[in-house]
Amino acid sequence: MRLWIGFLVGLWLPLAACASALPIPEHGPALRIQGSNTIGAALGPALVRGLMIERGLLEVSSEITGRDNEQRIVGQTAAGRRVEIDIAAHGSSTGFAALKQASADLAASSRPIKDSELQELKSLGDLKSPGAEQVIAIDGLAIILHPQNPLRQLDTLQLARIFSGEAKTWKALGGVGGAIHLYARDEQSGTYDTFKELVLSRQGKRLDPTARRYESSEQLSDAVSQDPQGIGFIGLPYVRQAKAVAIVDGDSQPMLPLNSLIATEDYPLSRRLFFYLPASPNNPWAEALVEFAQSDQGQAIVAANGFIAQTVQAMAVTPNALMPEGYQALSRHAQRLSVNFRFEEGSASLDSKAHQDLGRVLDYIQRHGKTERRVTLVGFGDAKDDPARADLLSRLRAMAVRRELVKYGVTLREVRGFGALMPVAANNEDEGRIRNRRVEVWVY
Repeated sequence: MRLWIGFLVGLWLPLAACASALPIPEHGPALRIQGSNTIGAALGPALVRGLMIERGLLEVSSEITGRDNEQRIVGQTAAGRRVEIDIAAHGSSTGFAALKQASADLAASSRPIKDSELQELKSLGDLKSPGAEQVIAIDGLAIILHPQNPLRQLDTLQLARIFSGEAKTWKALGGVGGAIHLYARDEQSGTYDTFKELVLSRQGKRLDPTARRYESSEQLSDAVSQDPQGIGFIGLPYVRQAKAVAIVDGDSQPMLPLNSLIATEDYPLSRRLFFYLPASPNNPWAEALVEFAQSDQGQAIVAANGFIAQTVQAMAVTPNALMPEGYQALSRHAQRLSVNFRFEEGSASLDSKAHQDLGRVLDYIQRHGKTERRVTLVGFGDAKDDPARADLLSRLRAMAVRRELVKYGVTLREVRGFGALMPVAANNEDEGRIRNRRVEVWVY
């Protein structure tokens, strides 16, 4: 985490009431956040309020700006000075556009930055670097139906056919009822971008233009829950009164959007929620918010808002006959931590979230006395023409994580590789292969 030291001379006045002072601008907001509605509707404001309270501000509250999906969080110093933070939540792409136009200090996004956006914003630094690309929470896209719809699971190919308009009736899917009514987020939404990438584009399809589009997650969910023929996609906290179905991707098992499966990003429609922090110009409030979001207190706010915190926990796994025997034995004697290490595309280098998770895993291991032969790493990969090569590569990925843990005094019990077994995504494209290349952490 980059730490900002000093003040921007002439533009800011120090917030002297705080032990760790943050500056206050003479005029206007101290911080401008734009982007994802998934983040900006509730999670972003909750994190901002938490930061303000932590920093000693008084009378922290939200103000209505009169503009849809925008709000202002305000507080006062002990000396009575007003502090404002503005949040506009019109979709992830608008956050990157605002960074380019210098009308935002921090972008909130419910999808990774695109290569084109990265290129356009290169003057602000490398926004894919671990310091700039900050995963603040894990979310799962839930596929929602009316509560009385009898369907229990759908696969990603069926979803593509449904939302492209090719599958037009519930009867064609083995369900009951007439025409399928489609509900979707608006064009600017990161939720829509994620669904388009994970479901539609993978099958070479586009959203049916007859789908009803919503900027508000809550309104979309409520509309589906009142329509017996409706189906929609939504961020996990917004299932509300609707019914979520299990999802299958390729050869994966059916998975409901459960917290444990989303925390490890095994659930096919799981996704990361991001803050993107430019290196230049620096805004100390932006850096403070990112640091707060990654803290235990910030992650507690993430969980309280219905998303999946990145706090590491041990989970019992029930063995079943579909698991390799070695994995069944492991699940009978050890517990799995609620994190997977994943890698940069085409390499054995840990990605930005993995770098953040490394510290969390080390903290868990040290706090629970697991540093001496109490940890097993299990690597997985994507299918290869030669199964022996898949086995080797899965073990090498686990060894890459081992090297990092050993640096901090952890002696491992075992490192194992299971090759292309137990896929969590389809292997026929890059996105699925990246998801299958993972390392699990087990503790005794």
